[in-house]
Amino acid sequence: MMNAAARLTEDALSDPFRGEPVDSVHFHDLHPARADMRAEVLAGLALPQKRIAPKFFYDAAGSRLFDAICRLPEYYPTRTEIAILREHGAEMARRLGRDALLVELGSGSSLKIRVLLEALRPAVYMPVDISRDHLLESARALAQTFPDLQVHAVCADYSVPFVLPVDVHDHPRAAFFPGSSVGNFEPAEAERFLRRVGDMLGRDGRLLIGVDLVKDQQVLEAAYNDAAGTTAAFNLNLLRRINRELDGDFDLNAFRHDAFFNTELSRIEMHLISTRDQRVHVGGQSFGFREGESIHTECSYKYRTEGFHALARRAGFEPEQVWTDPDALFSVQCLVNRR
Repeated sequence: MMNAAARLTEDALSDPFRGEPVDSVHFHDLHPARADMRAEVLAGLALPQKRIAPKFFYDAAGSRLFDAICRLPEYYPTRTEIAILREHGAEMARRLGRDALLVELGSGSSLKIRVLLEALRPAVYMPVDISRDHLLESARALAQTFPDLQVHAVCADYSVPFVLPVDVHDHPRAAFFPGSSVGNFEPAEAERFLRRVGDMLGRDGRLLIGVDLVKDQQVLEAAYNDAAGTTAAFNLNLLRRINRELDGDFDLNAFRHDAFFNTELSRIEMHLISTRDQRVHVGGQSFGFREGESIHTECSYKYRTEGFHALARRAGFEPEQVWTDPDALFSVQCLVNRR
């Protein structure tokens, strides 16, 4: 009799919905159509406060720039979260359950998951990311490092509902959502997102999630305004992508990056600010900018532990464990779905 992993491999090769084999990785392309990006960008630029969703940062160049941000001395979240994972990874693996179907939402370079995979040894690892090329590159590297691991890479927008293309019914489900990406959602959106994750996991499924914490304002603002200008380049690359993919004519020299901590809303805000009066064309439409007018490109909410627990409970999760660094800069939390 074949074990679950062997059955999964055979199914993946025979059923197109199960994924196209790409080297040692099974690839499932659920990427949103370009028309969706066009519609969202045009709608956002038509708002009184112009907005573009941060998910559109991550073309190939944007993904590389974000990897560079994660190595910056000012950017504490990545190194702090990795240190927490290294110190407590074995305990986290016990709580998630070994031999699970493990979904990583927003996998990026899959850097943090490497810390957990040795301890967790899932039956299937399913990285989900919107950046196709970056996802495939990272998934292939992981498959080479862990040759016995079944890797099913899913190119999808995890901010909207999608169906897992692979299921292993006799294994528990767990999800990993690192990097405090939950902070990119407005609180009501974060609650809806967590509900969708709970639906995906099923009752008693566990979610390991990175949550950035409230801290000194100078530390927060330095993390998003680095001296090297890498975050500024990352933010401006969004306009370069729109020019390329949506026939835009943004002049990148006519916009500047700005990031600040909004104390009232407990969030970092990133903006691209027009340095002069101008008119920009995107996707066949025209948009006027006054000098000083901005495009709001990202929010990053910072939570107190009790506040995030209240949000998680409203979404149907029960907090089970919280791990932090000695300076309480960042937290990794294990939540259990009770719906």
